[in-house]
Amino acid sequence: MSTKILSLGILVGLALIAIVGLGGADGVWTEYAFPPIMTAALVAVLLQWLGFLVAWVRKTEKFFDLFGSATFAISIALCAYYARANLGLLDVMLAIAVTIWAARLGSFLVRRVLDVGSDRRFNAIKQNFLWFLMTWTLQATWVVVTLGATLAVLGDGKAQPLGFVEICGLLLWSTGFIIEALSDSQKKKFRESGNETFIRTGLWSRSRHPNYFGEIVLWTGLTIAALPSLSNWQYVTLSSPVFVWLLLMKISGAPMLEAKAERRWGTDPEYIKYRSATPLLVPRLRKL
Repeated sequence: MSTKILSLGILVGLALIAIVGLGGADGVWTEYAFPPIMTAALVAVLLQWLGFLVAWVRKTEKFFDLFGSATFAISIALCAYYARANLGLLDVMLAIAVTIWAARLGSFLVRRVLDVGSDRRFNAIKQNFLWFLMTWTLQATWVVVTLGATLAVLGDGKAQPLGFVEICGLLLWSTGFIIEALSDSQKKKFRESGNETFIRTGLWSRSRHPNYFGEIVLWTGLTIAALPSLSNWQYVTLSSPVFVWLLLMKISGAPMLEAKAERRWGTDPEYIKYRSATPLLVPRLRKL
């Protein structure tokens, strides 16, 4: 990638963080000298840049996922600490949900990298200063934009109740969390059994990327749960599930995996049959 494109990527990432941070802080400036969501956003960027500096010196990506997951938990903890005198049941439930998700996904991704020995996506990236910096910066963008609605609610200085819409959102989060965790577990066991072919059992028989479906569903659930507590410019934080969908389905997730699968099994009749019969994302309800 050219220096101009990499620099632009960093600036766009920081701009998105600023938009979500400022929007989520709307109406909160009277409560705090510096709104909690802005503090969380700033800390997210600084943590990723600190991680980048260490990773660049050591030319490693092994703790990239750990830093990302930990930053989710730290951001939530910061907002909860700021608002500790005004935490309602919704605030507590949102904080618990994000912390559980971060702990589960972070530990899974870290174990996967340690088992394999490296993350091949970073072979070229970690050799280029700006490319590596952009990747770490965009991880901060992932944290802040994805967490936007949750941080806005946690850091608004109000004890938020738990109503019907909020309960529905949390139930949707639970559904997505189970789907994602089960998908990851099924694929891990499939690989550990020594299979070198593509997985087409369990949830993977109904969707080619059921883990991504679960991820999108769970963040949609948390955003729905936060919705009744948002107002005015805070609505920009509703971009959370859209951002997750774009990231996973158009940028770094499914496109890369689909291309890799095509290179490995593109001429395999069984894979061709599986690909044509199995949805890319939304699982089919009926088994073929």
